[in-house]
Amino acid sequence: PAVCEGCGDCSRASNCISVAPLETTFGTKRQIDQSSCNKDFSCIDGFCPSFVTVENAVLRRHAPGEASPRSDLPMPILPAIDRPWDILLAGVGGTGIVTVAALLGMAAHTDGLQVSVLDQMGLAQKGGAVFSHVRIATDAEALQGLRVGAAESDLVLGCDLVVAASREGLAAIGTSGKTRVVLNTHEAATAHFVIDPLSALPVAQLKRDVLGAAGPDHVDLIDATALATALVGDAIAANLFLLGFAWQKGAVPLRLDSLMTAIALNGTAVAANKTAFAWGRQAAVDPVGVAAAAGIVPPASEPATVEALVAARAGHLAAYQSRRLARRYTGLVARVAAAESCLSSGDTVLTEAVARGLHKVMAYKDEYEVARLYTSPEFRLGLAAQFEGRPKLAFHLAPPLLARRDKRTGELQKQRFGGWMMAAFQLLAPLRIIRGTMLDPFAYTDERRAERALINEYEAWVEEILQRLAPATMAASVELASLPNAVRGFGHVKDRSLRAAHSRAATLLQSLRRTIA
Repeated sequence: PAVCEGCGDCSRASNCISVAPLETTFGTKRQIDQSSCNKDFSCIDGFCPSFVTVENAVLRRHAPGEASPRSDLPMPILPAIDRPWDILLAGVGGTGIVTVAALLGMAAHTDGLQVSVLDQMGLAQKGGAVFSHVRIATDAEALQGLRVGAAESDLVLGCDLVVAASREGLAAIGTSGKTRVVLNTHEAATAHFVIDPLSALPVAQLKRDVLGAAGPDHVDLIDATALATALVGDAIAANLFLLGFAWQKGAVPLRLDSLMTAIALNGTAVAANKTAFAWGRQAAVDPVGVAAAAGIVPPASEPATVEALVAARAGHLAAYQSRRLARRYTGLVARVAAAESCLSSGDTVLTEAVARGLHKVMAYKDEYEVARLYTSPEFRLGLAAQFEGRPKLAFHLAPPLLARRDKRTGELQKQRFGGWMMAAFQLLAPLRIIRGTMLDPFAYTDERRAERALINEYEAWVEEILQRLAPATMAASVELASLPNAVRGFGHVKDRSLRAAHSRAATLLQSLRRTIA
């Protein structure tokens, strides 16, 4: 994650659900979700130096939290089954949706009830949308259909935000408070995110869709994945966590003993599933206490104010190269802020765009920066947090001075380098002080020349923005200042996005000049 540009070239594995979003202080990047990775390794074909393969180690399962769920929770009032009780589980294949539906069916059978379970899966059993329809009744004659009808659900267990807010998921929600919705707000990667590096999941809109369909008083929003991972040790326990939450809310008409029997009969991770269910129950009663027990650290995000944004980016540039580069950065941003304040009091949209864009072009990721990040304490801590044993590292790189070119495409080809590269990185990282000078052996490659030229080009764009700044040019100015955000990746991947950015910049500059002649 430290060197991920979020360029999307890992989408060579376009059906992979393991490329997950990672929120950082520099925006949304990407990481490989080790718990769901099928070890296809086609993502390594992407032209990205972020990829490190780890051998001679096993994935470290998150240790469960030291706290234990409470045993003194009040028993909920279970709903009377004077008609079929309809439950719709909406989630993603491979995460246990079908298993939870089967547990409900077995618990209903143990209670002497009649039950039908229908699992509907998308084209991909792992990663595709899954709907499990569970109908419970006292009389088999009452179960005339296997599907939960439109607006007929009594409970929607939204194990995945996107699937629950889909057309089929929303259609099952009844009006006038008929349906209780328990929704996992965890943001999982979608296929569109894997393919499009600039896409973002409309989390806020998806939540509004569910709240609007069921009514705010009948929807519970909870990040079950984060809580279950912290408290139980595995994200797969999130669905049992949600089930426990819904049961405590009185939305599941089955006895506790029957549910525990069903979990035991399933025979897989029995203790963990029971613990997840118990934590879900407690979350329905004491959400603050459960969050405290989980000790969840909020994901990194961009600074809230423009002043904090500029200070953070300047600090990064000082570590990246020097305080002199940081001063060059803050000086130009300060000029933009002053000009924008004269134009519109209180508005900082242009300043923020320049603060991000200028930092992006100045802090290009070259050999020195990659070495600095690989030798940072954060990288070592990240490895220790994810893997056990004695990890043996392999780096997949394409050094411009050493890499071979593909005879057909002319593009540089990545090679596998062993763990000895870490010693080379240790030697290379301190040499960043010669970056761009006559002593820099990498400075003469086409890619590095283009990156240094882009800094001067961007500063020239900003100068023209300042000369022509007016209400009529603000939209074009902000778009021009934001163009570097779309320049991502390395090598030929970055070259493609850079050409697109230059083409758009030419159009925007013409627009500025025509508007203010």
